[in-house]
Amino acid sequence: MGNDSSRLHLPFRHGQRPGKASSSSSSLHKPLTADHFAGIALLTLRSAEMKFKDKWLACVSFGEQTFRTQISDQTDKPVWNSEKKLLLEKDGPHVARISVFETNTVSSNTLVGYCEINLLEYLTQGEDSDPEVLDLLNPSSSDLVVGKIYISCSVEDPVETEKSFARRILSIVDYNQDGMLSLSEFSDLINAFGNRLAAEKKEELFKAADKNGDGVVSMDELAALLASQQEKEPLITCCPVCGEVLEVSDKLNNMIHLTLCFDEGTGNQVMEGGFLTDTQASYGWMFKLSEWVHYSSYDVGLNSGSSASHIVVLDRRTKTLVEETIDSKIVLSMRAIYQSKLGIGLMDKGAKEFLLSISEKQGKKMNTTESAKDIPKFVDFFKGQINLAEAKYPVEHFKTFNEFFVRELKPGVRPIACKERDDVAICGADSRLMAFTTVDDSKRFWIKGRKFSIKGLLGPEISSNEFDHGSLVIFRLAPQDYHRFHFPVSGTVEKFIDIPGALYTVNPIAVNSKYCNVFTENKRVVSIISTPDFGKVAFIAIGATMVGSITFSKKAGDHVKKGDEFGYFSFGGSTVICVFEKDSITIDEDLLANSARSLETLVCVGMKLGVAKNSSNVELPNLETFAIN
Repeated sequence: MGNDSSRLHLPFRHGQRPGKASSSSSSLHKPLTADHFAGIALLTLRSAEMKFKDKWLACVSFGEQTFRTQISDQTDKPVWNSEKKLLLEKDGPHVARISVFETNTVSSNTLVGYCEINLLEYLTQGEDSDPEVLDLLNPSSSDLVVGKIYISCSVEDPVETEKSFARRILSIVDYNQDGMLSLSEFSDLINAFGNRLAAEKKEELFKAADKNGDGVVSMDELAALLASQQEKEPLITCCPVCGEVLEVSDKLNNMIHLTLCFDEGTGNQVMEGGFLTDTQASYGWMFKLSEWVHYSSYDVGLNSGSSASHIVVLDRRTKTLVEETIDSKIVLSMRAIYQSKLGIGLMDKGAKEFLLSISEKQGKKMNTTESAKDIPKFVDFFKGQINLAEAKYPVEHFKTFNEFFVRELKPGVRPIACKERDDVAICGADSRLMAFTTVDDSKRFWIKGRKFSIKGLLGPEISSNEFDHGSLVIFRLAPQDYHRFHFPVSGTVEKFIDIPGALYTVNPIAVNSKYCNVFTENKRVVSIISTPDFGKVAFIAIGATMVGSITFSKKAGDHVKKGDEFGYFSFGGSTVICVFEKDSITIDEDLLANSARSLETLVCVGMKLGVAKNSSNVELPNLETFAIN
């Protein structure tokens, strides 16, 4: 299966339709060594048992792609028998998320249950696995079971994949189905490859393949020929199925491409692809229509944050894309205000004061006992993005909406990465994270305000010299997130500086606007943490529209450990920014790579953020060890 120097370039995204370019395919796979290829998984969604009758749709999200079944008949026991082949890489996504939607409503499809399955584990279970029954969990509370789903999964190891491809290729022209290719059949196969040079020396190739000289080419002989030729002079330079040119001449690359493209399945329905998230796939007909007229508001990266009506982020734990829930009417109003000179002009004519006023009023309202009745509606709106099973107290415990909004979590649900190592920094909030080695990078990929600077962010009372050219980490909290923030590093809190300002929204639509400077104009509190491993770290808690207050649970002079609670935001989304001194931290590569794509990473408190530059460089555990179960 090649050597250590083999390169794996996937020239197309499996699930992408032939001839249809993917908006994000260029960034889905970087060149990999052959050792990173783990196998190809065949995942089949067979059926489910639900608690009521409806028309049901199931989606599978894996990496940066999602597939969907057909819609079932009206039943409480839907049958799909839908399958999909998925590429497994050892350092790529391993967890597939299966979501089940009810579809009988006109206005929307509703997520009813979900489960997750680690496909890589099937590598150790042999070729055939018995069908499994998995519990479907309530999206709002993972300790509640809402149904069961029956699946099967098998994984081919790399050697078996090569043999499987050879068998599939052979079967195309094995007219008498004897498992052998005659010269005539072999010639037809070479012609089908569309390689003119190979077609001119078919007899020579046939003799090279026929090792035992019996006048026919067996499956093993064909596999050996394809393997040897791919390393010298590839027989297949263009995929006969999708027309993609196979530019890299190593057998692993072409074998994977052709295996997925030539797959004829097992006779089951093949799931439809071309979607980024399960939410998008659940509205498949609408998405396909918009795609057909060459318009779609779905994409990853900056476009999705600055101008589209949907925000797509990458879940660090599962490495899948997730669509952030946000009211479409709010999106339209934010675009009108923050993406135009006219909208910002209105801000300068008193709208800033208006935002302060309504935020204060809303904060007071959320502290009344009457506001508690809004909690169930809030949880339902963010179904699938608030897990009540993690909360320290049940919903009935909270007497006001704000009590619920600043809810504590059960001990242990946010494990701290490398807890005893102070040279390892962690994520300080459940949030959508952007990380940049320098401020210049942040302005190139994310913050579009023309006047953004570290000096402007920290305010006039703090010398910015220590932080000039330092690293910047932005933790954006959405309304559905856990709203307590924690220390990313261990050290001593030196001081707090209150900086008055506006209350612009911290949504990417505003942050990506060139007409305002959200982070340097908003109300914020700057604290400085002195640490032995990272030097000084600036921790900035930023207010935003509808944020009633920022409350701190520590004071100047306190000695703190990473992971300790630092404070919380009352109602509304908000942001924490950490600024590290120049050359003090090596931020994790996956966070930097996503940020360079203008793609936010969904993280949890305690996940690894980076390592101090002066660290002893002791090998660290994989970040997934500290993922939420």
